Amino acid sequence: MDAIHISNQLLINFAIIFVTGAVFGKLADYLKVPDVVMYLLAGILIGPPILNLVSIPVESPVNQLVLTLGASLLLFHGGLGVSFSILRNVWLTLLLLATLSVFVMIAVVGYTAHMVLGISLIYAFLLAAILAPTDPAALVPIFLSVKIKDRLAQTVLSESAFNDATAAIATFTILGIISTGQLSISGSIIKFFIMAGGGILIGALYGLLAGYFISDKTRDIFSEYAQVFMLPVIIASYMTAEHFGASGFMAVFIAGLVFGNLDEIGWTMKESAHDEVHSFIHIASLLLRMAIFMLLGSHVNFSVVTQYLLPGLVIVFVFMFIARPIAVLLCTLPDRKAKWEKNEIIFMFWTRETGVIPAALVGMLASMGVENTEVISSITFLAILATLLLQATTTKWLAGRLKVLDTDSKENLEETLPR
Repeated sequence: MDAIHISNQLLINFAIIFVTGAVFGKLADYLKVPDVVMYLLAGILIGPPILNLVSIPVESPVNQLVLTLGASLLLFHGGLGVSFSILRNVWLTLLLLATLSVFVMIAVVGYTAHMVLGISLIYAFLLAAILAPTDPAALVPIFLSVKIKDRLAQTVLSESAFNDATAAIATFTILGIISTGQLSISGSIIKFFIMAGGGILIGALYGLLAGYFISDKTRDIFSEYAQVFMLPVIIASYMTAEHFGASGFMAVFIAGLVFGNLDEIGWTMKESAHDEVHSFIHIASLLLRMAIFMLLGSHVNFSVVTQYLLPGLVIVFVFMFIARPIAVLLCTLPDRKAKWEKNEIIFMFWTRETGVIPAALVGMLASMGVENTEVISSITFLAILATLLLQATTTKWLAGRLKVLDTDSKENLEETLPR
């Protein structure tokens, strides 16, 4: 009976989430703000902070499943819209954003947290490492609704995938120091190459396999099941990478990137297969965006956030207005080939929403019983709220002021699959 009661309660919770999501999605259209912002506010409304209609604990397997599957699908979706030809011209910037930027954020935000919170430096760096990765679950839907110039949009989207591996390695390295008191530089470097390189190789393999069976390479043998293939490819990419100690999020992004660039190697798919994949990605992304951000909103503990509000605002201010601009400048100025313009660099200063991956890492800390988890959790959710409510809602306005909107292109990120 207990299992039946739990399953019934979960069904009710998700029914409430999707119905509320439809209402707040329409409200987002009316207010002309990114839907993820309204979903976050909806989660606060229907969660324990206010109405208590939905209550799924942050450390529960259901929450972790939604975060992992949702982030994976949205990363795959983001990879579909990235062009090899554009990445070849910005590879140095992307490499630096995925590595150097993360360490700059950890250093600047970590020292700030140490000073204003009074916690030990190692836990301050742990907080900063959790905050360091940008959020594909927020960026993909924003760039679906706001058409930014391709080179700029694809660089920021790719950063959100590639810096996950670096931030995860930094987080686990710091946790290792906390538990053992020892730091292995060589071990951390090896781990980075395993996570990043392994994710790239595994993702490329699954992207090619999916394209092979759906495209004309095998006479479209499974083209009528194209949308059925997508979810197993995403899950297999993530799970295989995680099994071998590589980055699962890196793998699903690369799988989407390779699948979205099949025309580069001369593979094409039927129009019907293209439409089926487009339909599946659109519906699945919408449902998982609703679930992810409403659950994030439902987990906000206002009593804890209020307790650390003042120092938290200082940390978030440094995070958004000091650490990020320094990191972006250090990563873009050395890339002479890319020839980044001033307005593009300023746009990158502002576009670094925080969300799913930091929330997932906080959930992991809670399940491990790590010291100072409460303060780290409160600052993380404050950063999520601040970046989504301030940055996500102003992306289109800022892009217009900086003149980085792609006003000539009618192409949508969802329509970039090979044909």
